[in-house]
Amino acid sequence: MIGFYDYTVVLTYISFISAVAGIFCASSMQLRWSIFFLAFSGLCDMFDGKVARTKKNRTEDEKSFGIQIDSLCDIVCFGALPIVICYKLGMNHIVSMVILALYGLAGLIRLGYFNVMEAKRQAEEEGARKYYQGLPITSMAIALPLLFMFSPLFPTHFAFLVALHIVVALVGFLFVLDFKLRKPSVKEVLLIVAVVALAVAVILFAWRGWMRLFRIRS
Repeated sequence: MIGFYDYTVVLTYISFISAVAGIFCASSMQLRWSIFFLAFSGLCDMFDGKVARTKKNRTEDEKSFGIQIDSLCDIVCFGALPIVICYKLGMNHIVSMVILALYGLAGLIRLGYFNVMEAKRQAEEEGARKYYQGLPITSMAIALPLLFMFSPLFPTHFAFLVALHIVVALVGFLFVLDFKLRKPSVKEVLLIVAVVALAVAVILFAWRGWMRLFRIRS
């Protein structure tokens, strides 16, 4: 079979499958579970590069494949899946769909640019990057679960939708804005994982009661 199937790409493949499951859930309005799968894909993405770099004898083909497959996976996990979730949450009008389309395009441009620059960087130096150039596309796996968790606290569904539009537009813009963002340390990564895990737990196990409250306020 063509392709690579060693442990260095396993997390990337799992992340992709998780995103497909999330799209299925969002399409059937199982939004809590679609958020779970988005967050899980983000978790896999946080560690797939670290796992890949543990293999010291990777060939150039394996390194190039890793760069390409990671970005192809990311556009599904953090591009397509959030778009479907946001559409199902209510971003289904003309202006909303334009914002979602531009969000997806910004993610695509970012990942294509990253592939070119990362291949060039790896040819010149070893090790992981110390800075992100622009906001990483995986950021939506943090922003959307947190916003979704707090959505019942908005006074109306319309207020939540306004916030959702702002978040999607802002995050998409930051994908392609040229600025340096320091990569988080191990402790910071663990903190991010803990916060998102807490948000997902609240969404999964406390959401039913919160939604009753939200419907009353609407």
